[in-house]
Amino acid sequence: MAAPKPEAAPVMTAEMLEDSFMAEAYIVAAARTAGGRRGGRLSGWHPADLAAQVIDALLERTNADPALVDDVIMGCVLQAGEQSGCIGRMAVLASKLPKAVPGVTIDRQCGSSQQALHFAAQAVMSGTMDCVIAAGVESMSRIPLATLSGIYKDAGLGHHMSPTIRARYPGPEFSQFMGAEMMAEKYQLSREALDCYSLQSHERARQAALDGGFTAEIVPVAVRVAGGPIADAMHVADEGIRMDATLEGIRGVKLLREGGRITAASASQICDGASGVVVVNDRGLKAIGVHPLARVHHMTVIGGDPVIMLEAPLPATHHALKKAGMTVDEIDLFEVNEAFASVPLAWLQDTGADPARLNVNGGAIALGHPLGASGTRLMATLVHALQARGKRYGLQTMCEGGGQANVTIVERLG
Repeated sequence: MAAPKPEAAPVMTAEMLEDSFMAEAYIVAAARTAGGRRGGRLSGWHPADLAAQVIDALLERTNADPALVDDVIMGCVLQAGEQSGCIGRMAVLASKLPKAVPGVTIDRQCGSSQQALHFAAQAVMSGTMDCVIAAGVESMSRIPLATLSGIYKDAGLGHHMSPTIRARYPGPEFSQFMGAEMMAEKYQLSREALDCYSLQSHERARQAALDGGFTAEIVPVAVRVAGGPIADAMHVADEGIRMDATLEGIRGVKLLREGGRITAASASQICDGASGVVVVNDRGLKAIGVHPLARVHHMTVIGGDPVIMLEAPLPATHHALKKAGMTVDEIDLFEVNEAFASVPLAWLQDTGADPARLNVNGGAIALGHPLGASGTRLMATLVHALQARGKRYGLQTMCEGGGQANVTIVERLG
């Protein structure tokens, strides 16, 4: 008996051919809460409810059918207490999204929500999803950074530094404060240079606030102070900006360690906040019917030395520009997270970027650093700054615990 003839291969139609190519990833909305100081105007918010406020605002800004959202990817660093139990899913349940929309929480330390954006972009570019919300939240008032590891250790739950890691990296435990000092020493950054940069962050943020430069990105939320009465006021301005900051005042802040160069004034502020972006592909664009603000042009993440820890944005930027086939001069605006002043100053020294293009609206020294929310906070600021200035390309990077760094390059389309 003759063998059966094999079935003919399907004919590749134009539509199938189009779908076979990697899709683009577009940002169609980007928003954040104004930063809240520790114990300040956002300290009474449960973090799941605070994150839900941003999710709802993103839906409102895009006028999207909530059922079109395929997933919510949320960055959060201190995943304990009110931020445990998969805060990404909890935020979905607290929002106007239907319960059919899933949520997930990720931790790449300070770059958590920037990584959430990368995962969202990769999902829509692959075609497995069409519309994803990438977001982040952190309530540093309610889940304190300084005490969390001690609580775990006191409870007999151990420490993240394993015997193998300790043997491989003998010496003090990994510390961002030690890393900031090491950066200042390696790149010969004086206390004066760090203080001057810190003043600039406040001055730029102050000017942006006075000029309405943050209005388009900020989601107004009700003031809720922990333990205080319910207020009728809305929180619409970053609490951390020191409108009367002076170099003399910054110079007067004591050093974090004797013989060092870093002070609290040249470090990012403890902050409560939430942020997010809506990421779609071409099918998502058509389904929602909205014009994109920006296109994700390139994404990079690398690991580096976990001891100096904060240096990874430097090689990560060079790697990203090389992969994207671009030079630093082709980037119009940069957002480099101001974990400490030594990070952006070392980054400027290493990359040769134009200082006038860096953190044009100030950074975390003035605006605060709400850990897991900072990635999409920076992206919201970057996208809206590109829009306001009519510029084309923006690059965002940030240092992360363990010696890692993400880089995202976007192209303005709006």
